[in-house]
Amino acid sequence: MATISKPWSPITAATYTTTKTPSPLSPPPSFAVTAAGTSSLSKLAASSRLSFTHSPLPRPLVVRCAGSGGNGSPTKRTTLHELYEKQGQSPWYDNLCRPVTDLVPLIESGVRGVTSNPAIFQKAISSSDAYNEQFRELVQSGKDIESAYWELVVKDIQDACILFESIYDETDGGDGYVSVEVSPRLADDTKGTVEAAKWLHKWVNRRNVYIKIPATAPCIPSIQETIANGISVNVTLIFSLSRYEAVIDAYLDGLEASGLGDLSRVTSVASFFVSRVDTLVDKLLEKNGLAEALNLRGKAAVAQAVLAYQLYQKKFSGPRWEALVKKGAKKQRVLWASTSVKNPAYPDTLYVDPLIGPDTVSTMPDQALQAYIGHGTVARTIDSNVSEAEGVYNALEKFGIDWTYVGNQLEVEGVESFKKSFDSLLVTLQQKADSLKLVSLVSFWKLTGLGSWYDAFLFVAANFLVRASRHRHLHQSNAQMGVRCSDDRSGCSAASKADGLRNAK
Repeated sequence: MATISKPWSPITAATYTTTKTPSPLSPPPSFAVTAAGTSSLSKLAASSRLSFTHSPLPRPLVVRCAGSGGNGSPTKRTTLHELYEKQGQSPWYDNLCRPVTDLVPLIESGVRGVTSNPAIFQKAISSSDAYNEQFRELVQSGKDIESAYWELVVKDIQDACILFESIYDETDGGDGYVSVEVSPRLADDTKGTVEAAKWLHKWVNRRNVYIKIPATAPCIPSIQETIANGISVNVTLIFSLSRYEAVIDAYLDGLEASGLGDLSRVTSVASFFVSRVDTLVDKLLEKNGLAEALNLRGKAAVAQAVLAYQLYQKKFSGPRWEALVKKGAKKQRVLWASTSVKNPAYPDTLYVDPLIGPDTVSTMPDQALQAYIGHGTVARTIDSNVSEAEGVYNALEKFGIDWTYVGNQLEVEGVESFKKSFDSLLVTLQQKADSLKLVSLVSFWKLTGLGSWYDAFLFVAANFLVRASRHRHLHQSNAQMGVRCSDDRSGCSAASKADGLRNAK
């Protein structure tokens, strides 16, 4: 097992600027980028119109959203290259933000794909000003908040797809994917999820996009139908072996129902979540309190993942699968997700090193990626000790761990977490939109000759206070005369006239 041992050493950094911000439906953008000049970057430059120079900066290889200094770029091959070439596992990056050209040094380091989710975009958009210009244009054009959100997201996905397209081509559609998730509000909506998947796939309009669909019970039929429609899918939020098997069956059923003569362009990955399993199971073991139970902490997630790979090998073999292979079908690779360590007492590559095997994907956020590049293992480990994994899995059941409960609970938490991130971002965007509208109002008064923007703001505020004061005073006066005012004030007006006539008499 790997331990935290190597500090990061200085590496070459790169600086990026985007020269054009196209709409999500526009042709591939033109980027001006400075980065380490290597042969593979030159190929990327040819396909995406990127230009490169480099300057040394001592910082780790992680994306720094909208940073002025860009990212580090390695001066030599990394363990990510060896991971793919020697062990057949594809390292992906679990993050996406602007400028997307910050992904270039990661690609050069061996990253072969990107995953995103509502939480990632919530952090990216709410914490960066890189989205402000496009958002301002969308608001001024009359877009509602949720429509504006999808415009921002789709642009990032499209731009990232361009950067990974060469990997997609080189591997004949085996790698180079960028994932975008349907709205988390649709996790219980079978038909709505299918329609959203079709809509997103058509809008993004890139060969190497994965549409992410959650593995909730209502969405299992959605996965099957989406695959049958020829749309490649990243199935997310898988937390149990039983649900994983249902996901595989949905993929196979979808391929068989597609009616396509060539199935080679319909691919899928099944995102099996890892670290969150330990987070929940460890808490349950601590409630148990027995020494034998406590000794199993930090072992549940990897044990279940190892058994998931055994299930993968079983399901993608035999007559049924061989019949699909003849039509060009590709295996639905298992993708290890949630690979960052939540417990600082655990090794920082705990959810990467023990899960290395052929035809798999490991998507890593900054923390896990940095740790693995620094001191990760390059060896086939996923099936090196299956009997031990079975022993841990069974032992956990003896200590009261209900795997069905664990899977269901984590699924509920995962869906709710994404919904919360999605809703929180919409609130943030609404606040930004309101601010833009206020600024526009102040600008209007300034243009009418009312002086500075500050004077205009004071005028608007004062006018509002005066009107409110008059309305309040009218109600108070009528109340003193025993008059009950209607909402449209017509009652107040009629009563005031009658009272005036009485006083005149």
